[in-house]
Amino acid sequence: MEPDRRAARARAYESPRPEVLALVPPGARRVLDVGCATGALARALKARGDVEVVGVERDPASAAQARRHCDRVVEGDAEAVAAAGHLGRFDCLVAADVLEHLVDPWSALAAYAAMLDPGCRAVVSLPNAAHWTTFARLAGGRWPRLPEGIHDATHLRWLTLRDALELLEGAQLRVEHVSRRPWVLWRGTRLDRHAGPLMRVPVARAAFAFQHVLAARRG
Repeated sequence: MEPDRRAARARAYESPRPEVLALVPPGARRVLDVGCATGALARALKARGDVEVVGVERDPASAAQARRHCDRVVEGDAEAVAAAGHLGRFDCLVAADVLEHLVDPWSALAAYAAMLDPGCRAVVSLPNAAHWTTFARLAGGRWPRLPEGIHDATHLRWLTLRDALELLEGAQLRVEHVSRRPWVLWRGTRLDRHAGPLMRVPVARAAFAFQHVLAARRG
């Protein structure tokens, strides 16, 4: 992978994700992190308290780094690992920016959710395909394919908020919280930091949310 693309993906997928960490219950003692990358979330969870973290990661180099932070890393395709199902029971499932990379995220999420004890939480992060940049690029005559973000060229599935809700509900997960992360012009600008009032307008929420972070409970 080219250095520039590798750096872009590292910024996007190898951070501790504070917005995801905040939704993992403090009392969770066994967490399954699907698509754990280099283990940044596991490191943050362990800094917060006593917790066992099992990661699933397909990239060998990332999995090797993740083993420094996770108690166990299963190296392999997330769909194949889900189908095999021998990971045990968990009281929290995290699938942050991974389901959109799968051929069949519906079956995979259902299989992983089945590893949760009843009443336990799943935290799922998904890019919003209905962001305004999708329509802007389509107006130019092409589907966007970029190194990372909403239009990551490795994405196989494109989901709006309604799609995301149906995905979780189909896995027997009852959605309790939805966080919309704003991206008004380009990610990280000062304007994004002041997007609160804009995100209270229903039409604007759909157009300017670049990512949805959902917390749900297994029935």
